[in-house]
Amino acid sequence: MPELPEVETVMRGLQPSMEGAVITRADVNRPDLRWPFPDGMADRLSGRRVVAMRRRSKYILADLDSGETLLVHLGMSGRMTVSGDPLGQFAHNHPAQAKHDHVVFHMENGARVTFNDPRRFGAMDLLETATADRHKLLAVLGPEPLGNDFHEAHLVAAFKGRRTPVKSALLDQGIIAGLGNIYVCEALFRAGISPRREVGRISETRVASLVPIIRQVLQEAIIAGGSSLKDFRQANGELGYFQHSFDVYGREGAPCRREGCDGTVARITQSGRSSFYCGKCQR
Repeated sequence: MPELPEVETVMRGLQPSMEGAVITRADVNRPDLRWPFPDGMADRLSGRRVVAMRRRSKYILADLDSGETLLVHLGMSGRMTVSGDPLGQFAHNHPAQAKHDHVVFHMENGARVTFNDPRRFGAMDLLETATADRHKLLAVLGPEPLGNDFHEAHLVAAFKGRRTPVKSALLDQGIIAGLGNIYVCEALFRAGISPRREVGRISETRVASLVPIIRQVLQEAIIAGGSSLKDFRQANGELGYFQHSFDVYGREGAPCRREGCDGTVARITQSGRSSFYCGKCQR
């Protein structure tokens, strides 16, 4: 599933074609994805101007001049791609409609934004912009890891006295919004912390050190266009490239990349997810 860097990359790729532009027509080609589309979604989107594009956790949000906000979740295999952009960022012409093109936005500037999702685990909804942060999907989220509300004191307080493994704690969206399996594994490697360690038994100094490391990993991944393992594509259809920089994720049995460490990368299962780490230098 796309994590924060992938969703941020897609959102930034959509901005030049959608932000400030009118959706002249929205084609909704099926009644639902993971859940039913809101009533009259095509009519409620058609003719509306996109005032602003933003991201919250793993959700793309498009604020409309109607006072509603379009919420988009890419799910496991969802893609939002742009064709025919008059600004020249996307040189390819509009492709023929594909089997899994479930929602298509025809923009007044000539661009076409297509949501394609073969597995249909993605989702869309329309929220009132003024109360969007109180929506059930958004209200439970913790601070953004690249925002000012995510800081050392927050993480220390969230971890204090808990017996949860640090890997599970960092995946808790109520503690930090948007982190997923890939970037938690990479951040813990850089911090030298085992994913097995209980958060309440990690010193406050080491917990605090995770904050800048998490930010650095995410920022590097965004610059690289995210990580493409299976389905993910950027808005222009290109792959992300951060997967070529993985230190541990997906490298089971490979040599540890930490200078001076002769360990190998191991894989364990935690809460049904694979954790990759070096058992020698991550403690």
